Amino acid sequence: MNASRKTAEFSRRTTLTGGALVGIGLAEGLLGAAPAAAAGAPAAGAAASDAAAAAGRNSRYARGLAVLRETSGERGAAVVESLKDIAPDLGRFVVEFAYGDIYPRAGLDLRERELVTLGSLTAQGDTAPQLNFHIDAALHVGVKPADVIEALIHLVPFMGFPRVLNAIGVARTVFADRGVAFRPPVMNDARDRYKRGVDKLVEIDGRHGLEVVESLKDIAPDLGRFIVEFTFGDVYHRPWLSPRRRQLVTVGALTSFGDTAPQLRVHIGAALNVGLSPAQVVEALIHVVPYAGFPRVLNALTVAREVFEKRKASVS
Repeated sequence: MNASRKTAEFSRRTTLTGGALVGIGLAEGLLGAAPAAAAGAPAAGAAASDAAAAAGRNSRYARGLAVLRETSGERGAAVVESLKDIAPDLGRFVVEFAYGDIYPRAGLDLRERELVTLGSLTAQGDTAPQLNFHIDAALHVGVKPADVIEALIHLVPFMGFPRVLNAIGVARTVFADRGVAFRPPVMNDARDRYKRGVDKLVEIDGRHGLEVVESLKDIAPDLGRFIVEFTFGDVYHRPWLSPRRRQLVTVGALTSFGDTAPQLRVHIGAALNVGLSPAQVVEALIHVVPYAGFPRVLNALTVAREVFEKRKASVS
């Protein structure tokens, strides 16, 4: 292999691997390579077949590969090939664990899981390749473009404008690559922001939410007002994402951000208030493991246990 071919191959593998876990769908769009079927290759991809054989054709791998294809079409198997020269077991772990063990679990459908993932990745920042893949996967499994954008906008009060602006930029790229014709909605509500914020705060968090605002009066009363007006009067009040989905995105983001136990306590309670079951909350937390790791999820589960015990709510 001459130097130019080595450089091209290295670039290809680096780009693919940069999208792993699981932003592996960058191969076609960013590399400009023809899809395997168009090039006369096997439909499933030789890399996937080789990896399946190497994995001993076990059921976890087969199940994971099937779910990966369901969420991303045929692009997902590219991660296996991209890692074969440096960490083939990592590619197998992605398929077996993330998609074979986690994604098929009951409690959340694929649309809800992708929204949790978007919350997790946006919260962490510096995840553009993975966000590219998962925004595309969200659209692939039926999440509407408006819901994708709303999920990102929803994270501004929790993660700040910079991370959300970066994520919106990735969404713009994915929409353009897919040819998505998207007309963004604009909220037009002439009611007093504080009043509609209080109404939404009580709807989501109950009267406890007002106690949080009240607790700030002696040190930062304007911060309490901003929480009501902006977080609940402007953002939560937007009608283009259901309360259940908002809380799934919030729980995924707060868990992944880390060091947010007081806020998680409030928002796990809010998740129960808007109709998510304790089992679904736990599923949202478990789903975050491949993206943010075990420590943050274990910490979040400790908070969830406290909330469930206080409410006498059972996971089973």
